[in-house]
This record gives sequence, structure tokens and C-alpha cells, in this order.
Amino acid sequence: MTVMQGHKEIYDLIGVGIGPFNLGLAALSEPIHGFKTLFFDKTPGFNWHPGLMLEGATLQVPFMADLVTMADPTSAYSFLNFMKETGRIYKFYIRENFFLFRKEYNAYCQWVAKQLQSCLFGQEVVDIIPESGLYRVQVKDLGSGTEKNYWAKKLVLGTGTSPYVPPQARDCLGDHVIHTSEFLNRQGEIVSKKSIAVIGSGQSAAEVFRELLPLAEKGTALKWFTRSNRFFPLENHAKLTLEMTSPEYVDYFYGLSDKRRAALLKEQKVLYKGINYDLINELYNSLYEKEWADGEVDVTLMPNCKLMKMERRADSKYTLDFLQTEQERLFEMEAEAVVLATGYHYQEPPFLKSIEDHINRKSDGALDVSRNYTIDLNREVYVQNAELHTHGFVSPDLGMGAYRNAYILRELLGREVYKVEKQIAFQQFGVQNKPVEASI
Repeated sequence: MTVMQGHKEIYDLIGVGIGPFNLGLAALSEPIHGFKTLFFDKTPGFNWHPGLMLEGATLQVPFMADLVTMADPTSAYSFLNFMKETGRIYKFYIRENFFLFRKEYNAYCQWVAKQLQSCLFGQEVVDIIPESGLYRVQVKDLGSGTEKNYWAKKLVLGTGTSPYVPPQARDCLGDHVIHTSEFLNRQGEIVSKKSIAVIGSGQSAAEVFRELLPLAEKGTALKWFTRSNRFFPLENHAKLTLEMTSPEYVDYFYGLSDKRRAALLKEQKVLYKGINYDLINELYNSLYEKEWADGEVDVTLMPNCKLMKMERRADSKYTLDFLQTEQERLFEMEAEAVVLATGYHYQEPPFLKSIEDHINRKSDGALDVSRNYTIDLNREVYVQNAELHTHGFVSPDLGMGAYRNAYILRELLGREVYKVEKQIAFQQFGVQNKPVEASI
């Protein structure tokens, strides 16, 4: 394997991973004179959740939650400028809908990525090594197989989350058991089956169920199971609730104990993991119409179902063992295909091992993310969307991405390039004066 040494290139910041958050950081960094950045991603090009680019699927945040607008409304990399440059701004105006189609958002991000020379795709970061007060970033070009070293003063890790498959299903993964992240690529194999189970409660589960629902008219048995106690809507449209996606709430949440934060995240699932309200209603109306027009259809929807075990049978069907959590009763179902809408979990990139001595961790081994989004002793390694447990449910929120990037840039440069909001909410989340002794 050829290693290209060349001259020593030193960058102010190197980013690993180019998802929406690091792409936004690259776009906001580009106009800053004298600030040298580089971002690497191992994929061939920007493509955001390609397995779920379903017809009609939209973002759950308004278009202003693009890569840059909430930090810099004048940026050339805004969604509105994308619409202007591509000749669609009046069509968008006439549509009168703040919520972008997922395909539209993906096309916008691809448009931005192609304009930024700092964003390099097909480049895998294989190691990061502390060296002489810098970080040597070892990068493999996946096209040529060659490796090259780059040096950075600071790092930002935006490697994102990975599809989560529960342990009960891992032995069956493949064939006709897939994660929703693969749905479009494997849809043909799934829809040919006569019984299909969807497991999960969030937006992707609902979108896949909607996509599969027409099969029920043709005799396919369609089953949807969720561990939650209901098929719950995303409850973030009330304006005072939306104020929780704010700098003040991040400060408030960060100041709580680890135990309290963990408990709150469980309670707040409805704020960031639910189903679009209109989609829930659409699914109900579709079921109502199908029953009225065609008589009873073979569709099963069951909440309170915890998957206990999954096994592949000799006839190529799958046996699924569930626990009905409220009744505390076990039951068994079968399906010829299973779609796991079980979400995404953060996985630490392997190269963190080389800088492990620099990393701050909590007692359970989780990253101890500082309020300024750093994870290391020297406050030089920043993370994007790896701080759910410390900064709260806003961490994966696209609408807060520009705020976090403006904050990180202020930390990196020691000055405020983009205004970093401190207070946007009418409500007060915690007691501000000197606390009295509590009895609870």
C-alpha cells in the first residue's frame, strides 16, 4: 500500500464525516478568511438516508432548518438560494409548505457539497495520531488505495449514527430481514412476500408501513408491532414545546445530573422520535377506506410488543416471539419478511482508540461531552450529534445544527463570526436565583 508523505499540510480544522451537520460547518467555514479546513467522508458522495427516499416523505422541521440559515441568513449556501439558483423559488413560494420533501433536502445538500472544495468524498480516515501538538490524520483514498497524511490543530467528528439492529434479530439479518435504512434497495424482495412484519414506532416505521399498505388489498398480511404503548405523534409543534429546542434548554439540560438526564430522555421520546401527525391520520384514513371498500383486510397493528426472539424456520418463514408488556403475556407471530424500524445509535469510530488517552469519559464509558461540544482534555476534539446523553434531545435536530456550528466556530476562532443566540425562549426552564435546600 502506497503512503504519500508529501509536504506537511496543516489545517486549522479537519472534520471526519460529511453528514448534514459537518456539511453545514464546512459551508459556514468557507467564507472565513484564513481559516483552513478539510472534511473527509468515505462514501462516494453526499447521500442522506438513501434507503428511505420514499415518495412523499418530508422532513419534520421547516426549510429554515437548512445547513446555514439559522446561523447566517445571508449565506450563499441557504436552501432559498439553492431554489433560486435552480429556478424553483417561485414554485416553492406557490406551494406554500414549509416542509421539504426528503429528496429535495438531499438534492440541496448535494448542491452545497459540490461547491465546497473542502469536502472530499471517497476518503476514509483510518487513524488519528497525536503528534507534536497536532493531530496527524491518516486518510485512505478508496479509489486508488493510496494513503496520505494531513495535520490538524483541531478535529470535529461528525461520523453520525449507524442503523441499530436489536440482538434478538441479528442472527436473522439478511435474506428477508432488513433494517429500514436498506428499504428502497431491498423493497422488491420484501413486497413479493405474503406476510410482512414492521417492527418499530417512529417516522421510518410509519413511512414503510404506508408504502406497504397497498399490498394488503392484494392479500398480503401486513403486521406492525411497536414496543411503545401507542403509535404516538411527534409532539413538537406546540410553540412553547418548540422553545425546548433552544440554547437555554441545552444549558438547562446540561446542568442536570446524569441520572436525571437519562430519565428525561426516556420521557421525551415523543419530542424527537414520534410520527408526523398528518401521517398517522393518513394511515388511519387509508385503513378506514380499505375496510369500507374491500371489506376486512389482513392488517395487524399492535403496541406494547417487545420482541423477545426471532428465528428462521425451515420453510424460510420467521417466527417472532413477543411479550405484551402491559398484559405480561407471551405470544407468537410469523412472517415471511421483516422490516426493522429500530432506529440508529451512535457508534464511536475505530480511530478514537489512538487518542483514547486524551478522551474524557463518564463512569459508564460514555463520552463526557463538554458544554462546548469537546470530548478531550485539551478541548480540541469536537463532536456533532454524539451528545444526546449530555445536551439533550436537540442533538440530532436539524434545526439546531446551525446553532451548534456557530458555537463551535466561536470556540475555534476565539471570536463570534456568526451570532450565537443565548436566549430565545419566553419561558424559564430552571431556577436562576440561589437555590434553597430541597426536601425531595
